[in-house]
Amino acid sequence: MAQDMTLYWGEGSTPCWRVMIVLEEKGLSGYNSKCLSFMKMEHKSQAVMDINPRGQLPSFKFGDKAINESCAACMYLECKFKEQGNPLTPSCCDEKAKMLQRLFEGNTLGQKLGDVIYYDWKVPEGERHESAKTRNREALRVELKLWEGYMEKETGPFIAGKSFSLADVVVFPSIAYAFHLGLCPKRFPKLAEYHNLVKERPSIKKTWFSSWKDKKDTLQDI
Repeated sequence: MAQDMTLYWGEGSTPCWRVMIVLEEKGLSGYNSKCLSFMKMEHKSQAVMDINPRGQLPSFKFGDKAINESCAACMYLECKFKEQGNPLTPSCCDEKAKMLQRLFEGNTLGQKLGDVIYYDWKVPEGERHESAKTRNREALRVELKLWEGYMEKETGPFIAGKSFSLADVVVFPSIAYAFHLGLCPKRFPKLAEYHNLVKERPSIKKTWFSSWKDKKDTLQDI
């Protein structure tokens, strides 16, 4: 089954990481893995454009079916292989609602993280302002404090409770990226505790980006 799957992904991309984690969790590690270079613009290659007209990663194909948004691909894989590997969706409707709430909130966290990290890349040089950078960093700080508060109130060690779920698949890559970029564990102790727990999970260890060996200091003052 996995041999019929192809994932085009890029090193360091947290949306790509989400799909990689789910494939491991569902026991589908035999998929065709195609790591492309963003610097070389390989994500705009014909092979990607044929299945993803936006030319974005991740681009995922299973047989003749293309699913290119990371959350959609993760949810599809969980639905298609629900009885295989590790379950990633609660059976209780109320727990599932909470899981989905956290899952979609995770996209906001990723966006605010990107606003800080990629500001100089996204905004033309003549349009950049220190005040905008400061606002972005403050917005990220507020967002991270919100997640810190969630974890303080949570009854289990994971994002949406006692079990690792699709919410963790979506949120953890952003949390891991933040700590890789120097987020202070003392300021966010619950997120640090969560990060230290989940990073030891087999699916996480197997898919951890090789480029994340050395920590940065981009977010040390957040």
